Amino acid sequence: MRGVAELAAPAKVNLRLCILAREEGGHHALETVFCAISLADTVVVSRGEAGIRLTVEGGVDTGPPERNLAVRAAERFHRALGVDPAIDIHLAKRIPSAAGLGGGSSDAAAVLRALNALHGDALSTGELLGMGIELGADVPFFLCGSPLALAWGRGERLMPLPPLPPRPVLVAHPGPAMPTADAFAEVARLRGGTYLPRSTLIDPAALASWDGVAALAVNDFEPVVAERIPLVRQGIGALRSAGAGVALLAGSGSSIFGIFPDAASRDSAVAPLQALGMRIWPAETFTSFPSPTVA
Repeated sequence: MRGVAELAAPAKVNLRLCILAREEGGHHALETVFCAISLADTVVVSRGEAGIRLTVEGGVDTGPPERNLAVRAAERFHRALGVDPAIDIHLAKRIPSAAGLGGGSSDAAAVLRALNALHGDALSTGELLGMGIELGADVPFFLCGSPLALAWGRGERLMPLPPLPPRPVLVAHPGPAMPTADAFAEVARLRGGTYLPRSTLIDPAALASWDGVAALAVNDFEPVVAERIPLVRQGIGALRSAGAGVALLAGSGSSIFGIFPDAASRDSAVAPLQALGMRIWPAETFTSFPSPTVA
């Protein structure tokens, strides 16, 4: 194993998120369009003492180490290699937690990519994707190689798409959280016992331009999250008033985001969102995933 690997772990937004059906086991099948953005954590993996040691900076609550996805990713990687771990993982957190932005999943994918680079690409992309599916629904996207992808099921069926031209993004958080389980439960309650799915299954060719994306942009969680957190609806309205072509809830919330035609439009949304008491993060859509820097 080489010495140290560092890379950015970007956040994601969902340009479309439709809940198709509820499976007999209780899981929900989805159709979603993932897009990576430049708001990112920094992940550093280095040789250490026996075991896995996690350190975190940035004031973001990542939970107990044994439940942290980055640690679980490292454990899973070493099991696949059949070796005992002896590494340090350092997370410089910028992505807010429990916000619908995929920060924990991105960190986990970054750890897998970093460890694979340190071990001379010992595992194939397919093997890493298999581990990602075990770890969480969003993890495979961060391993698929494209910053834009259409996904179905629980995120395990992925179609990487050609990235669109970069666009300015503004992410905002209203403060209160919306647990994913609560969001799913409320959607299930509103749809009733039959749990009728949205009629969907889109043509990937419709995602070849930002205008095409805007025409299909929707998030099935948005009404239920806005019902609990009214600031979500107000914030999305402010993003649209400032000129966002796409303005949606991020994942199951409670962050929101807008994608703008230019930086001036994005910047004009800052003051209205701050007036609502929201935290904000300017960013851009990604055109490629960064590769690990290895030393």
